Amino acid sequence: MFQKDMRLSLLLDFYGDILSQRRRELITLYYDEDLSLAEIAENTGISRQGVRDSIKKSEQELLHLEETLALASRFETLQKQLNGICKELYVLAKTYPDLQDPLTGIAQKLENLSI
Repeated sequence: MFQKDMRLSLLLDFYGDILSQRRRELITLYYDEDLSLAEIAENTGISRQGVRDSIKKSEQELLHLEETLALASRFETLQKQLNGICKELYVLAKTYPDLQDPLTGIAQKLENLSI
């Protein structure tokens, strides 16, 4: 048995559409639905080893895409930076009560960004 790298679930969100439909289905069942290899094999009619091989190949492809494009890493960095900016805005809002409403409003708008 091998350990799940849950970061692959994030990579699946970013790059899953690049995988074939079948491989995307299998890796989604494994990571997002948390099914075991045996459960996936039983539900799909593929051998357990076939499921494992497909998932491993998909993992390698997702990792390669991230290594090449770094979209998930950039997203995580951007998200951390936005969170930091929001925290700073809330601190400033407490420090300068006369600016509380505009600073809080800006922080809330940043928190609601869909990135």
